[in-house]
Amino acid sequence: MARLALLSSGELARTLDRLATQVLEAEPDAEALLLLGIPTRGVALAEVLASRLEQLSGQCVDRGALDPTFHRDDLDRVGTRLVQPTALPVALEGRHVLLVDDVIFTGRTVRAALEALQAWGRPKRVSLLVMVDRGHREVPIQPDFCGRVVPTSRQESIQLCLRGIDPEEGVFLIRPST
Repeated sequence: MARLALLSSGELARTLDRLATQVLEAEPDAEALLLLGIPTRGVALAEVLASRLEQLSGQCVDRGALDPTFHRDDLDRVGTRLVQPTALPVALEGRHVLLVDDVIFTGRTVRAALEALQAWGRPKRVSLLVMVDRGHREVPIQPDFCGRVVPTSRQESIQLCLRGIDPEEGVFLIRPST
């Protein structure tokens, strides 16, 4: 496998700052936000983003995790992974829920997350933030906030590495060896 750096650690930090600023422009009341990370990397990304939002706004930002595994319509194709617990620190009613994921590809994970969210309540608004949009959508879902658009082939993949869980930080394109 060939690995190409798309965002260095510094570029990733600047991208996170830009995304946090864009989120606060869309929702100036940070206390109305509820960041829900989609496992696995979306949860870690939501933690990092919540810290940035708190620094910029001076307000506490609630965050949790939403695992859409059992709402997927393509488990036979993508396989299952160990299900992670859904953790909602507050009720959804009246909140601006920001779904956070590392990469959007076909859109099926986000579709499943929206379905899973319905089981927990009715938020005031739902938005989507992703670090990388790699294209190849199979359902009509687009992110509201996107760090980088990277057209890829179906054989390539994107890897988000974050401090605290990885030995390095950045965004990488993984290509199969030829």
